[in-house]
Amino acid sequence: MMRRTTTLTGLTMAAALALSACGGQQDRSGDSGADAESCETGQGRLNIATGNSTGVYYVIGGGLAKLVNDKTDLQASSAETGASVQNIQQVVAGDYDAGFSLADTAADAVNGTGSFSEKQDIRTLGRVYDNYTQVVVRKGADIDSVEDFKGKTISTGSPKSGTEVIANRLIETAGLDLKDVKRQRLDLTKTVDGMKDGSIDGLVWSGGLPTPAITDLLTSMGDDVEFIDITGQLKDMQEVNEVYEEASIPADTYDLSEDVPTISVPNVIVVREDMEDNVACALTTLMIDEKDALVQVHPAAEEIDAETMTETGPVPLHDGSERALEEAK
Repeated sequence: MMRRTTTLTGLTMAAALALSACGGQQDRSGDSGADAESCETGQGRLNIATGNSTGVYYVIGGGLAKLVNDKTDLQASSAETGASVQNIQQVVAGDYDAGFSLADTAADAVNGTGSFSEKQDIRTLGRVYDNYTQVVVRKGADIDSVEDFKGKTISTGSPKSGTEVIANRLIETAGLDLKDVKRQRLDLTKTVDGMKDGSIDGLVWSGGLPTPAITDLLTSMGDDVEFIDITGQLKDMQEVNEVYEEASIPADTYDLSEDVPTISVPNVIVVREDMEDNVACALTTLMIDEKDALVQVHPAAEEIDAETMTETGPVPLHDGSERALEEAK
């Protein structure tokens, strides 16, 4: 089930470190061999849940696993998944030790709302970087706003992904019923293929900047596609979940003529409460100390900061991570 990747990225580093030391599904509460009061990783295995193969989670997750394997005594692996909702479910079930998630999905999990029928006992290693809601449409599809999704074929992301959560909320806060839209629950690779062959009118994607598959789409289709501004729905989105923020996609991200106003949501790395304190501490410290190296593998790591990592909303920080962030200030 697990897939070893070779790309190095900052966020994954941290996640992998925490996971290996935690012991994985086979040894959910196993001892890493290090003092719980320390900030040492000890030994063990780390299994990391990432996301779509053409998204930033996947790249960062693979990089994290490689870094952990190269720099620690932990043995780490990462796997492609459907992302946020699935990751939380499988971290809680013990299939993975850590996983990437959008903060809105993680907030739903701890509150027992949205995709979760009951409260989930999860913690976070901290806020790492922001995802940007990227809504791209074919120019010939006559779509100027989310309201224009009515009757159109729109990819709303992989099932049980954070993208799907946001896409559905955008549709509903635009005053539409989900049945009004011909929703395609596709991963990003299939979504981009559908945009290229004309079978999909538009897509919603929540990801870091730049997202490789979006770069590919814009490079391939050029002026035949465009971003749309969704910030008019921000207030209504914030009434659904407080974590949504106003942001913009810088023009140079995708060689655009101007910045694109949009809605962002933070990313967090989720773990179980029973992860050893020393492992969580070591993982969090690694992300902070190795920030420059992480920026070299993916620019999203530029946002890693000891001050903002504590901004996790209703999702509690793991005790070990909280200790690490206090010491880093």
